Amino acid sequence: MSTPDELADEVADVRSLNALAEAWRTAPDGSRRFVPNFDPRSGGTSSRVLVLMQSPGPQTIATAHTAICSEDNPGPTAAAFRAARIESGLARNDYLRWNLIPWEILGRVRPVDIDEGRHALETLLKVLPVLDAIVTYGTAALDGVMRHLTLDEHPRLVPVIAAPHPSPANGRHRAEQQRRSVQALRLAALTHRL
Repeated sequence: MSTPDELADEVADVRSLNALAEAWRTAPDGSRRFVPNFDPRSGGTSSRVLVLMQSPGPQTIATAHTAICSEDNPGPTAAAFRAARIESGLARNDYLRWNLIPWEILGRVRPVDIDEGRHALETLLKVLPVLDAIVTYGTAALDGVMRHLTLDEHPRLVPVIAAPHPSPANGRHRAEQQRRSVQALRLAALTHRL
């Protein structure tokens, strides 16, 4: 099996994304922090849809230096997302999965974390030239995108579709959550640049 770096070499448009991930691994105070790589099986910089979660989950963090942000990651959140993505018809190479806050968060997400995440999002959006839609999962991701759109002087406007986070911690109304996730991804797949 290829390492994430070897696979990234096969897909040129993921290299620049992984360069961003490497830059985010150094915090403003100079300390190092965990940030996974981007999924080499995604659409990379040619993605039409950005799927945005909150922050790296514990099972992604546990894989350390080999970690990528992917629907192939172990755990129920990735499995629920993958099932919804397949059912929606959104092609794997049409989307990029990422986190509003690219680095590991210790404890609860704070407003300062969301604000730092929106700055990272601004940088990411600049390297996604054909983006047609953003699908947010959970309130932190939605808040970060909305803060970006309403606080940036010249935001790039794309449709934003919100869905509940697929984490098992969101246990109530699981069937409805899955339906909403499928529909959000389906709508994003149908969205074309205006």
